[in-house]
Amino acid sequence: MAENGASAQRASVYAEGVPCWVDAQLSDVRAGKRFYGELFGWTFDETGPGASVWARLDGEPVAALVPKTDGRMPTVWTVYFAARDAAALTARIREAGGQVVTPPRPVDGLGTTALVADPQGAVFALWQPAAGTGGPSDAGGSAFAFAGFGRRHEPGTFAWAELYTRDTEAANAFYGGLFHDALFGPGAAPDVGRAAVTDVFPAEMPPHFLVHFRVEDCEAALGTVARLGGRVRVPPFETSYGRVAVVSDGQGASFAVLQR
Repeated sequence: MAENGASAQRASVYAEGVPCWVDAQLSDVRAGKRFYGELFGWTFDETGPGASVWARLDGEPVAALVPKTDGRMPTVWTVYFAARDAAALTARIREAGGQVVTPPRPVDGLGTTALVADPQGAVFALWQPAAGTGGPSDAGGSAFAFAGFGRRHEPGTFAWAELYTRDTEAANAFYGGLFHDALFGPGAAPDVGRAAVTDVFPAEMPPHFLVHFRVEDCEAALGTVARLGGRVRVPPFETSYGRVAVVSDGQGASFAVLQR
């Protein structure tokens, strides 16, 4: 079920293991603003940390566009999972056979982030909100500087993250060990799925997370993607969580559009 924007998020900070943010590393952020602004109806401001630009829908933060500082970096969408303690969680990831790509580091007083990879090489990020003011409050009443999405599960916002992996049982064991309650606990309604790489992508495709954005009409969204200079990578197909197509923007960052 969709949450009602900021009002729903103010009830609690995201639980550990819940996807709480996404960003895109782009060579040309200005071109990214044109592409995603028209595709999803996003507006943009410069209040993001560093040189990043926050995308908003109806005034609420939904994603970030980040300029690449090195041309060798991938042009990619990254999903962030909420963490209670990013340093402790990265240690657990390393112990479980994963890799720490970028160790935990503070981000402009908003929180702490880390970039990691699972044992098969799929890259994802962690986000630990900083204690502060101006953000959602948890049940105990403490406030957080930035918890993540202000809106999700509705058209123009994050809806799902699919892990394409070579070994779904190993993935379930790894992520279940990290985020058991979010994925398998009582009442869990995860925003993450696992699928074999060969189900959609060529066998040589490396394991990866694919960020899904919800749209009202999949075919109409594909027409807009093509008109804006993007590409359809995988035509629409049916999944247990909706009708999906895999696309890329004009700079090559791949993502999926999801019609539910």
